[in-house]
This record gives sequence, C-alpha cells and structure tokens, in this order.
Amino acid sequence: MSRPRIVIVGAGFAGYRTARTLSRLTRHQADIVLLNPTDYFLYLPLLPQVAAGILEPRRVSVSLSGTLPRVRLVLGEADGIDLDGRTVHYTDPEGGEGTLRYDRLVLAAGSVNKLLPIPGVAEHAHGFRGLPEALYLRDHVTRQVELAAAADDRAECAARCTFVVVGAGYTGTEVAAHGQMYTDAQVRRHPMRTGMRPRWMLLDVAERVLPEMDERLSRTAERVLRQRGVDVRMGTSVKEATHDGVLLTDGTTVDTRTLVWCVGVRPDPLVESLGLPMERGRLLVDPHLQVPGRPELFACGDVAAVPDLTKPGQYTPMTAQHAWRHGKVCAENVAASLGIGGQRRAYRHRDMGFVVDLGGAKAAANPLGVPMSGPAAGAVTRGYHLAAMPGNRVRVAADWLLDAVLPRQAVQLGLVRSWSVPLESASPEVARVPGRPDAGPAGSAGSAGGPGRTEPAEGRQGGEPAKARPGEGPAKSQPGGEPAKGQPGGEPAKSQPGGEPAKAQPGGEPARKHPGRPGADGASGERHRTSESARPRPAHAPGTSRKAAEPSAAPKPSTGARRSEAPGGTRSSGRTRSPGAPAPTRSAGPPADPGPEPPPNQPPPGPDIAPGPVKRTDGPAVEGDS
Repeated sequence: MSRPRIVIVGAGFAGYRTARTLSRLTRHQADIVLLNPTDYFLYLPLLPQVAAGILEPRRVSVSLSGTLPRVRLVLGEADGIDLDGRTVHYTDPEGGEGTLRYDRLVLAAGSVNKLLPIPGVAEHAHGFRGLPEALYLRDHVTRQVELAAAADDRAECAARCTFVVVGAGYTGTEVAAHGQMYTDAQVRRHPMRTGMRPRWMLLDVAERVLPEMDERLSRTAERVLRQRGVDVRMGTSVKEATHDGVLLTDGTTVDTRTLVWCVGVRPDPLVESLGLPMERGRLLVDPHLQVPGRPELFACGDVAAVPDLTKPGQYTPMTAQHAWRHGKVCAENVAASLGIGGQRRAYRHRDMGFVVDLGGAKAAANPLGVPMSGPAAGAVTRGYHLAAMPGNRVRVAADWLLDAVLPRQAVQLGLVRSWSVPLESASPEVARVPGRPDAGPAGSAGSAGGPGRTEPAEGRQGGEPAKARPGEGPAKSQPGGEPAKGQPGGEPAKSQPGGEPAKAQPGGEPARKHPGRPGADGASGERHRTSESARPRPAHAPGTSRKAAEPSAAPKPSTGARRSEAPGGTRSSGRTRSPGAPAPTRSAGPPADPGPEPPPNQPPPGPDIAPGPVKRTDGPAVEGDS
C-alpha cells in the first residue's frame, strides 16, 4: 500500500511551519512535498536590516533542504490546481512544467504587494516583499547618495537625497527608520558639497504611525522618527508618481528619485482561480483551517480567511505571527485527517504583543501587553527575532555585533536592476531575469520601458533582447530576451572594457556559423538550456535541435484553472503565461558549417590516433587550445 502524499504550496511562515511540523508528526508514514519558487525560507521581519546594510542577505534566508528533514523540495511556482483530479500544475525556474498528485493539499502561497489605482505608481515605485527588492533598494539608495555628493546643482542633489516611503505600517516604519540612519552615516563619512542632508518622508492616509498597533507603540515610533529627522506626514498619500517626483494629495510636489511602496499586501492571486468561497481575496476556511466541502484541501497564512474565535464575526489579520501559528495547527489537522498522528483542533490564539525595530538601540515593543521603549525594547526586539528564527541565529547575532563596532559597507553591487523587481508581480520573492520563459510580453500594465516590462523596448531601460548564443536565452527580438549588449541594464558591449570577449577573439564564444554552434542566429522560437553543450549531439543531425530530431509531442492539456488576473486588470506576472501564447520550443535551424579543412601537410589519422590540431579561424591560438 502506497503512502499518502501531502503537497504544500508555499514556504512562507505558514508553509514552512506546516512542513516542519508534518515532518516530525508523520515520521515516514507520508510523502511530504513542498512546492516553492526558492530554496529558502525568508524571515521577513529582518528584511529592512538587509536593505540598511546591517545583515547580509543569507542571514535571513534559511535553507529549506537543510532544515526540513523528510521533506521533498520541488522548485517551481504553482499556476493551476485541478481540485477534482487532485493535481497541482507548476512551472520550474527554467520553464519546465510538471504536475504533482496529492492526497492532501495545503495552500500557503502567502501574499503580494497591494496595488492602488494611482497614476505612475506601477511604473516608478518598488515594493518591499522579497529579498531582490531589499537588495535593489540598498543599491539604489547608496547610488543616489553618491550621485548627489558629486552633483553641483543643488536642486538635483536635493531630489536624489529625498526618499519617499508610502505606508506607515510595520514595514514602512522600519524601512524609514533604518534608511535614515543608513544615509546619515554615509553623509557623515563623505559630506556633500552643497551641505545638504538626506531627507526621508513617511506618508500614510491613517491618522497615526502603526495604526494597527497599540497607540503607545505609535507614539514611541513617531517620536523616534521625528528625532532622527524623518518627515512624518499622516493623512497624506501619493496622488501621482513620475520619474522626477511625486504629487501628494495635499497638493505638494516632492522632487525625488525613490518611491518605496509599503501600503500593505493582498493574498496571492492563485486562490482566486479555484472558484471557491472567498472573503476579500482570501479563501474561506473553518476554524480547523479546512475548506468546507473539500476534506482534502487546507489553507493557512495570508491566503486563508481564518475565523477569529476570540472575536466572533472577524478573521485573523494577515501577520507573520498568525501565519506561523496557523502552520502548526494546520499540520496537526492534516496528520489527524490521515490517521497518522496529531490531534484535530481549532485555531485559537492569544496576542503575545508586537515588536518594532527602529534601528540602533531604539525600538518599540509591548510583550505580553507591557509597553516598552528605548534600549530595553531594543533588547527585547532582537531577542524575540533570534528566538523566532528557525536558523542562522549565530550568524545574525554576529552581524549585529559587527555592526555595533564597525562602520557599514556602503557599496552598490548592481546585482538587481530596476526592471527585475516590478511592483506588479505575483512573485516578489523572485527577481525577473532576461530570458525567463514565463515572462510574457504583457507581464504588467506598466508602460514601455517601465520596471514592470518583461520585454524591454529597444532604446529603453533594459535594452533590446540580445542575439541567441549557445547555452543562453531566446534569439534576438524574441519575448523574454536578455538586454542587448551596451544598452542600459544590459551586459557590456563586445570588445568593451569589462565586457565579454567578442566573437572570433581569443577566449570568446564561437563565431556565427562556426563549428560548435548548434544553429544559426534568429531561429524562430529557439531556446538553449545553459547546461546543454555547444557541440551537436550525436543523437541527431548537426545543426538540428534535440526537439527537431524527436517526434513532435502533442501539447499538454491544461490541469485545472490557471491563475487569474489580479484585481483592477493587472496581470499576475511570473505565474502564468499570456493567454494563447505557445510554450517556447526548440526548432530546427539550418545545418552548421562543417568548418575549415585541416592543413594540407597533415597526415590522416590512423585507426588509433586522434586527429591532429585544427587551424583556428577565430584568432591566434591560446594555451590549452587544440
């Protein structure tokens, strides 16, 4: 008799805790499969410290395979669920498709950035929900301060030194607090010629900072922010955003190059495609985290509307604290439903209080309802985070210690570009990269060249897609191609300093139609995997792709409802392909050039003798070439 299979979609706070608890309860009596687009669990509360240069990115990234024994990790994003067939369809990071069968399904897909119909926000703002967005913000803020320090124009310096954060909730407050300290430290070490100081603005339509928390915490946080020089404006938000600044609802125009969007989150759009009862975008479940009428389906975390038994008629809020507790109860109920451990029980919580890290020794906390501020609150806050993290505790504590005695490294690595982290994305945890197969031409509602585009227009940010090369992405002019060489956001041009060697140069890639190139440039729809060798495989004719040498397979049937568009007409990019867009396939190209003839004075090889050197046509010979 085969063991039952439990599939968990998402490895956030709820999904990770569910997988970890199930691994302990089932003890090899069930197959546990965790489907997630990344191989790590992200501890979101410490993400502002990554953007401020206090913690390194890997400190807040806990390995899934290293901390979840007896759990099989499948890298991919769920884009369709067949409830009747009990299957989950997914797309892996390289564009491959797969299907997972399940006996029990746990939906813990989490949340994405919340969008509002404000002109220009989708094109010019960036969220703060994933590691790529934190890395981008760190580089962007560092670059703006460095450019401002070199600027002679006072107006340009002021615009680059102004940073606007929209949303005075938990995340926005911490981003503004840490950001002000980070930029002040940069300016103290390298003062600006104009004598200006960085300016951070915190906006919200609410009446006070941290409106969802205790009023005493709000007063403490606002006092600390104002003491540091943060411009806190309550009852104010953005009316329109442009490349050069923002127009506020009070009629004020602020010149800035930075707009951070922290207005809140919305449930992952995956659950909208199921056709089940919803509550404000969240899947309705009973107090046991089970979907009514679907005994095999459970949901927890931000995608689930869980009844709050302590407040009848209300649902638990979308916080990490609730998601973490959801995961434990959900795992026990799933195991109990299979009769392999655990005891079925309803979710009931007790508020343990909140902590808000304001940087340095400052924080606001109310553990067990006791309000605290100052260094004592800072110690409680960091102690809570160390206790709550499922891993990397020693490394996090070491980084905090080093930050207390050493200056921060204010450098920009340029690893994440603006167009890689669009605000309109159903996958904020994954940076968009050139050539990604699931990035359709209508990846977002942003204008051409904006950060939400998946196929950058020629001459705009990101450049035109580059020509196809062995082992790389689509050919030139195909959707999803990488930025052209020499274009902004692209790789350096051929033969330029810092660029890769040009074709037909020593150490460079094979020239066009040179032996070792599997097909000519411009083959329609051709896509080469990175791991594939540049030489033709003996299984098919030279110059013909592997797909062309095999019988054409019929397209795979759809396995359930696909992810629907986000509210307001925005597409859930990164999870589904565009309607009607065919999947990328490899097509046959023209036969490759057989290459140059050997020198006339070279003897023919014998039966046990390897062929001699072949004359190179792409430049002088280098050491190690044959």
